[in-house]
Amino acid sequence: MASTYITKQGDTWDLMAYDIYGDEKYMRYLLEANWPLLDIMVFSSGTVINVPDLPEEADEDIPFWRSGNSKDVDYSSTEGGDEG
Repeated sequence: MASTYITKQGDTWDLMAYDIYGDEKYMRYLLEANWPLLDIMVFSSGTVINVPDLPEEADEDIPFWRSGNSKDVDYSSTEGGDEG
């Protein structure tokens, strides 16, 4: 469920993302939900920020063996090259 956040003096987009979502990498979602405020870099207190829910998405940066789907990988089809 989407909600709102009221800024504190000195808040920035990345700081708010960290405070709200636990990681500044989610700043993009705050920016996309608050287009009219994009020109503000450092907020004064009292600005209402729309806070969207994070979408369910797979982390593409983790290796397949950490994703929990490693049982689905067919190792027999990998090509082994002869060196020499």
